[in-house]
Amino acid sequence: MAALFNCRPELILFFSIIFPVAISDELQTLLYIKSTLSNPTTNIFNNWELNTPLCNFSGITCNTNDEVKEIDLSSQGISGVVPFDKICSLNSLEKLSLGYNSLSGRVTQDLNKCVTLTYLDVGNNEFKGTFPDISSLNELTHFYANNSGFTGIFPWNSVANMSKLTVLSLGDNVFDRTPFPKVILKLSKLNWLYLSNCGLEGVIPEDIGNLKELINLELSMNHLSGEIPVGITKLKKLWQLELYENELTGKLPVGFGNLTSLENFDASTNYLYGDLSEIRKLDHLVSLQLLHNQFSGEVPEELGEFKKLVNVSLYTNKFTGQLPQKLGSSANFDFIDVSENNFTGPIPPDMCKMGTMRGLLILQNNFTGEIPGTYANCTTMERIRVSKNSLSGTIPAGIWGLPKLQIIDVAMNGFEGSITSDIGRAKSLGEIYVANNMFSGELPSEISKASTLVRIDCSNNQFSGEIPSSIGELKNIGNVYLQNNKFSGSIPDSLGSCVSLSEINIANNSLSGSIPVSLGSLPTLTSLNLSENQLSGQIPTSLSYLKLNLLDFSNNQLSGAIPDSLSIDAYKGSFAGNNGLCSQNIKKFRRCYGKSGKPAELHTLLLCLLVAVIVVLLSFAGYLYFKKNSQKGKERSLKQNSWNTKSFHILTFTEDEIVDGIKHDNLIGKGGSGSVYRVQLSNGTDFAVKHIWTSDSGVRKVPGTTSPMLGKPGKKLKEFDAEVQTLSSIRHVNVVKLYCCITSDDSSLLVYEYMPNGSLWDRLHTCKKMPLDWETRYEIALGAAKGLEYLHHGCDKPVIHRDVKSSNILLDEFCKPRIADFGLAMIAQTDSTKDSTHVIAGTHGYIAPEYGYTQKVNEKSDVYSFGVVLMELISGKRPIEPEYGENSNIVTWVSSKLRSKESVLSTVDSSILEAFKEDVIKVLRIAIVCTATLPTLRPTMRNVVKMLEDAEPCKLVGIIVSKDDGSNKAEQLKDHTKM
Repeated sequence: MAALFNCRPELILFFSIIFPVAISDELQTLLYIKSTLSNPTTNIFNNWELNTPLCNFSGITCNTNDEVKEIDLSSQGISGVVPFDKICSLNSLEKLSLGYNSLSGRVTQDLNKCVTLTYLDVGNNEFKGTFPDISSLNELTHFYANNSGFTGIFPWNSVANMSKLTVLSLGDNVFDRTPFPKVILKLSKLNWLYLSNCGLEGVIPEDIGNLKELINLELSMNHLSGEIPVGITKLKKLWQLELYENELTGKLPVGFGNLTSLENFDASTNYLYGDLSEIRKLDHLVSLQLLHNQFSGEVPEELGEFKKLVNVSLYTNKFTGQLPQKLGSSANFDFIDVSENNFTGPIPPDMCKMGTMRGLLILQNNFTGEIPGTYANCTTMERIRVSKNSLSGTIPAGIWGLPKLQIIDVAMNGFEGSITSDIGRAKSLGEIYVANNMFSGELPSEISKASTLVRIDCSNNQFSGEIPSSIGELKNIGNVYLQNNKFSGSIPDSLGSCVSLSEINIANNSLSGSIPVSLGSLPTLTSLNLSENQLSGQIPTSLSYLKLNLLDFSNNQLSGAIPDSLSIDAYKGSFAGNNGLCSQNIKKFRRCYGKSGKPAELHTLLLCLLVAVIVVLLSFAGYLYFKKNSQKGKERSLKQNSWNTKSFHILTFTEDEIVDGIKHDNLIGKGGSGSVYRVQLSNGTDFAVKHIWTSDSGVRKVPGTTSPMLGKPGKKLKEFDAEVQTLSSIRHVNVVKLYCCITSDDSSLLVYEYMPNGSLWDRLHTCKKMPLDWETRYEIALGAAKGLEYLHHGCDKPVIHRDVKSSNILLDEFCKPRIADFGLAMIAQTDSTKDSTHVIAGTHGYIAPEYGYTQKVNEKSDVYSFGVVLMELISGKRPIEPEYGENSNIVTWVSSKLRSKESVLSTVDSSILEAFKEDVIKVLRIAIVCTATLPTLRPTMRNVVKMLEDAEPCKLVGIIVSKDDGSNKAEQLKDHTKM
């Protein structure tokens, strides 16, 4: 019988009629609750049976009268729709805890009938819709509804009479924007207030000081503005204050130092300024995070005496002076990030005194002196990043061999000495950056024992001797930069064993001997620069198998024939300065001769001349025919038009040169609103020209002709005006450059910079597909994000691209991205009542879901499309694939893979190295946030850029698991470091 109750709730009613004595009302209710919910991950409902006393049910607590007093089903993996009407029929129920499950549907008005409740937790679920009025629940002391998918207007007046409330947690819901609810200020017993990310705007009220019992106040990720109120200084019991990612301004209020119980203070990513004089009294601080503000002045010396302080993150401010030299010496110090300030003086020597430090990050300051020798014994250290300072001396030898060190970045300083053999003990080391210093000596052969290395940058130093042959043992190494040193000897043949290599640059050294044939077997090599050396011999034909974006053998002593497959336009100039080279295809080199002493291509040349004569004769005949019928034809040469040129940059060409290049032979693709041609000038410079026909009925020439093409006269396209309006005012390295527009009555030409590597779509999905390592993909993602960030936030008025996709992200010769094709771009409405535009926009697979029912787009639509592009970069898959199933796309496919770590990792392109998989997952998290179903849950492009910068390859992010008492979140330690 018990099994029947599991799946047939109507039988409960039946048996209650037949056996009214055997089944109490409360037992009926509990069995009904069980029938409507499911729990695949636990056995919480296993003993909810007819033959078990209800007070023995798991998760149930009864009072002395054997009535249900508490229901605790939290963190049980339960799903389904909650029958609040049945639950609230339990007349003695004081606690209802349903948090951390997968409950769905709506929280109904029936909840207001649970008038005996003192504890209510419906947080961290998947509900939908608005939250109901629960003003009858005046006995509540704990109320959690955070992170549960609620939307719309929250009934703030519901809490007005909850005078006993000590915990209120409503954050991480997409409530409509509202000023800080003043009813909360009357809840004098509150000790825990979590209202982060829930639509608050306006100022923090001065009367916040009335909540004198508060120990935790979290208002982060809202739209709060104005200054931090003086009233906040009255909260003497405050343990944690989180205000990050708002729009707060001004200085820390006078009296802030009175918060002597404060341990965690985070006001990052605001517009705060002034000094930190108020911090000097907060000697209980554990974590101080003020990054991305405009603070200035010196860090108070008192911070060096704080015995609990373990985390300090002050990067991207305007601080000056020295750091306290005792900083971290009295605590189990964890990490410091004070990058991008104007600090001077020495590095505090004792931050790892207790042997717990993980990160030393002081990039881009003016620190002087040496790295203290004390850090050579810091075995817990994972990252040392001190680049772009004025440091000098030698690196303490032990630092090279720290067992947990993942990255050492000392670039752009004045360091001397050598990389010592200790590096062989660095079993976790992934990246070495020592560029632009005065290091000397040989690279130690022990470097091969640092088997996790993925990048070495020793460029612009004075290293000498031979490149160790043991380097071939580094199977994970992806990038080797040794240019501008004094290396001698030959290039080790073992370098060809580094199967993960994507970039090699050993230019401008004194290397001799031949180019190793083994380099041709590197499957992922995309960049090879051996220029400015003394290399001799022939160019190995094995290099023909490589797909290189960059190849440079210039200024060596190479001889023999340049392989035909390398004699292409993409490698122009790659062989200059090698007088012994010859080529059949490159005009600047002498021809290679066969054994007879005559040009090997002589017979081919004669045949070509014969063909040329025939072509000329046929062309002449065609010309006569064309002339005879010209009056009947509807096509005209572009040359016959009167042109008007509007330039946006200094031009080195004439309109005639551009017009002459608009011919079918030069067609390279079709954009959103016209065909695109590659036009090469007489000086060899290439441009991309979009030709827009201005009449839908325009006639075009038959494919195959080399004559300029044009349609009939007509009205200029709106797409042309949009593209010119958008691009003419834009100046950004990640947005395609528009040189000029050339117009006539019936034709429009847009002249852009030419992108030799085509589009990201081509490189990921078509026959032009090329190996892209994770670092390259990451740089493409970050660059494209910065381009979109500029459009949304950097222009006079926000520009909505409206058609973000991988085919509209072009790649230059170094695979640096440019946002292109603004045929659908629209300047965002400035009228506050119009938050979107109504023109049909986007490409299938990239269109945000809200477009289907609103026919509107805004900046968040671009964010969604960019999230799809991120998923393409991560998975290597198209937005629409048959494997996703009918009516599915890459977003739903990724969502279906989030059940386990193994399935998540299965979404990652198999060609991406295992060493980068964790870094890829960080970017996947960003992609998932960008493609949130609700636009308001998506970040801005400015925040996307910040998140991507934080996800730079091989970066470690610390995680703190949330408090048990109600904020219900896993909070990132804002270890916002630059990699």
